[in-house]
Amino acid sequence: MSVDMRTYLGHVELVNPIITAAGCAASGSELAQFFDLGRIGALTTRSITMAPRAGRPTPRMAETPSGMLNAIGLQGPGVDAFLERELPWLAQRSVRTVVSIGGGTVAEYTALARRLTDAPGVSAVEVNLSCPNIEDRGRVFARDGAASAEVIASVRSVMRYDVPVVAKLSPDVMDVVSVARACVDGGADALSMINNPLGMSIDTEAMRPSLAAVTGGLSGPAIRPLAVRCVWQVHAALPGVPIIGMGGVLTGRDAFELILAGACVVAVGTALFHDPYACLRILRELEELLAARGFHRLADAVGLAHRPPGASTRHRIDLEESSL
Repeated sequence: MSVDMRTYLGHVELVNPIITAAGCAASGSELAQFFDLGRIGALTTRSITMAPRAGRPTPRMAETPSGMLNAIGLQGPGVDAFLERELPWLAQRSVRTVVSIGGGTVAEYTALARRLTDAPGVSAVEVNLSCPNIEDRGRVFARDGAASAEVIASVRSVMRYDVPVVAKLSPDVMDVVSVARACVDGGADALSMINNPLGMSIDTEAMRPSLAAVTGGLSGPAIRPLAVRCVWQVHAALPGVPIIGMGGVLTGRDAFELILAGACVVAVGTALFHDPYACLRILRELEELLAARGFHRLADAVGLAHRPPGASTRHRIDLEESSL
């Protein structure tokens, strides 16, 4: 039995729910040597900044039990090079592209959005809010609902109306629901969670921190329960808001868990470092799981764990088909 794997990010239709997570597939060309990027829902770029960035000093990656720490520092060529080379390469191949952006001030996020608003090939913009606000003593935007909402409102005000703005949330907050609600009130069309929680490890041979930056983002299977919890809480509070779920997805079963919690799109990140075909494998495993459980459509599984047995819901696909 085939399953209708279509899903929506805002009003943008994706052929299936599996996408890459920001920073884990660079800007596509590296992953494209393994498979046709059009076979997955979308590719998310690394976080683009206004100016080129060399990133943080090495070592900036370290293995941990069931995970990995990284402190890359948004390394990249800057928005000019991205618009000149990387985005056109993706657009020429009709790759659905979610462009991640990062900045140190509200004005920098706004300037990035303004540069992207007329660029062809942008399916959505994901706002990486886990960046230090240099105008507020380096406090991370994502940890404050008002600061996050200000960034989102500014990006939404200049971004083309048909390009969804996605707020990427951090779990390192007292109340992820309040930050999510603030972002939606600020104009976010969808939410992405979770960004990597902050962690640290110490090299017991060198007796020094494993990372030059001391702390870094923790990813991999170790954080999946945290991701499921955040997706569950936000979907329960904001059931009409599309959610990209991510965090430790290694198998189709992991993706299915996030979908049951309320995600309509699932991003694969760390798994790509050891298995460049992970997206296709996870997609196949997810479709097989859905078929084995009698689902005809992915949409019917989204948030199902919240609903009483036998309850039904209407999705965008229902509404569009009923209007034909």
